[in-house]
Amino acid sequence: CVCVCVCVCVCVCVCRLFSIKTSFKNPCILIRIWKDCVTGLSREERAFQYVLTHATPGDPDSILDTFDVWCSKVEFISNIGPKKGKILDRLLMEHSPLTVLELGAHCGYSTVRIARSLPLGARLYSIEMDQRNAAIAEKVIRLAGFDDDTLRSDYNLERLDFVFMDHWKKCYLPDLQMLEGSGLLGKGSIILADNVLFPGAPKFLRYIRKSGLYEWKIHRAMLEYSKGIRDGMAELVYQGIK
Repeated sequence: CVCVCVCVCVCVCVCRLFSIKTSFKNPCILIRIWKDCVTGLSREERAFQYVLTHATPGDPDSILDTFDVWCSKVEFISNIGPKKGKILDRLLMEHSPLTVLELGAHCGYSTVRIARSLPLGARLYSIEMDQRNAAIAEKVIRLAGFDDDTLRSDYNLERLDFVFMDHWKKCYLPDLQMLEGSGLLGKGSIILADNVLFPGAPKFLRYIRKSGLYEWKIHRAMLEYSKGIRDGMAELVYQGIK
């Protein structure tokens, strides 16, 4: 089986927490806050309730499809979505990584998508900073039929074969540099970073262009569950220190 480990982490990157501003002029945000107050549930929890009642337990494809229906027709949630998800699927199938790190589990959509494509015996370590979302992700993972465990230091990881980044975009660069410094990236390790064009990660892109540590390319795509917003995913292959 594939072992999936989800942990709550508040120290992956201290990313100027209090500099993030929310615009209450956005009607979509106002509607979401109103729904949060009326239902007592976050949009991620509402999505999970829908998945729980409409998806087939133990069927990862059914769970992902049900999430896609909710996110495209009811409430937007920034999952990777089906179109960009195919890029992730293809890379995982091509490289068959045995150790995968996901930064930004959110509500478990991408975690399930990754887990279903991994070979037997692979390990997926998934980190989510929001405790409520991490709890939802754990439920979604169990619903999909994958094992759940707690990330512990005694796993004795020596190398990460694949890293999927889909957390705070301002954290992409410092977290990439943290991984470089940890020694967990080896020659050929792959990093796939979502949303590098929208909302964008310009410092991250400048760094990978200039560092000389990576072969890289941008996969052009549309923002998940949208038709008119252009986005992209950065694929990096670590070449090691020259």
